[in-house]
Amino acid sequence: MGRNVLILTDHSNHSSENSLYALSVKMLEHSKTNSIDIATRANSKNDEFFACKKDSKLWATRINDSFGYDGKNHPLLQEFHEIDLNNYDLIWLRLPPPLSPNFLNFIADVFEGTVVINNPKSIHQTGSKRFLVNFPTISPPMRVCSSLEEINEFRKQFPIVLKPFNEYGGRGILKIDGEFVTSGSSIYTYARFQEEYVKNPIEYLGVKFLKNISQGDKRIVVVNGEVLGASLRLPAENSWMCNVSMGGSSNVSEVQPEEKAMVAQINPLLSEMGIVMYGIDTLVNDDGKRVLSEINTTSIGGLPQIAAMRNEPLVERAIDLIWDYYEEKTSTNG
Repeated sequence: MGRNVLILTDHSNHSSENSLYALSVKMLEHSKTNSIDIATRANSKNDEFFACKKDSKLWATRINDSFGYDGKNHPLLQEFHEIDLNNYDLIWLRLPPPLSPNFLNFIADVFEGTVVINNPKSIHQTGSKRFLVNFPTISPPMRVCSSLEEINEFRKQFPIVLKPFNEYGGRGILKIDGEFVTSGSSIYTYARFQEEYVKNPIEYLGVKFLKNISQGDKRIVVVNGEVLGASLRLPAENSWMCNVSMGGSSNVSEVQPEEKAMVAQINPLLSEMGIVMYGIDTLVNDDGKRVLSEINTTSIGGLPQIAAMRNEPLVERAIDLIWDYYEEKTSTNG
């Protein structure tokens, strides 16, 4: 018997490359799927729901196998209907970060007793850069920097990168090397940074700057403990930022044995917390070995592109693994 699926998204910043479209259509084609409704935060009728108002209504679109991106007449705003929140077996969160703890707790309460991917009560914790400190043996030297004194102490050891806790996609990242700070294409003095920090102190994850950054930032996609593939993001010329949004390029890549060992170390904890689909990022350290630089547990993208580059049915495999997780979860709870 097929299961009913509800996907929560926000299509306002989507392009045709967004993974939602390939993932949802392949899930609809799966033998274990009966129907898929998609509710978008960009529909004003859903404002109260996404504002976490109790007993609010939700409106969604029932998709078919021709569902796809349309920048002019997006299907999620063309035909939608009020849905019964109790009518779903599986909830799939495909919302962009950041997601507030208040919203994640609201989702957990609304869909209590329903399988949600990923577990909303764990997304905020596992998606935080702070979570990386749980894996010191496979990560570069790092520390949480909550004050100017801590930043000063850490930067005196080696060049560092500061990653703000409340930003994503490479925004707000700084490199400090001696008395100079690099932010994007701007370079200024550390003295100026100190002055600005005193006015607006924020918390950073400080990480040792790795000189081999030109060898790229590798994104590895994992579903239910299985490594599905990887893409290598290379920085633009004369840049140390690998994010595609910052000018980097994405290329197909292989997953190395030490990276599979990283997943083997990370996955038991993430699985226990209900994190089913996630991505890890790796960089090459000064010894030439790949180390863990990020764990991403919110709306992981890139899999359809990796599948196309490798000419392998990785999206279909991901859907199989998600339904495997659902069966494991419901049989255990049952």
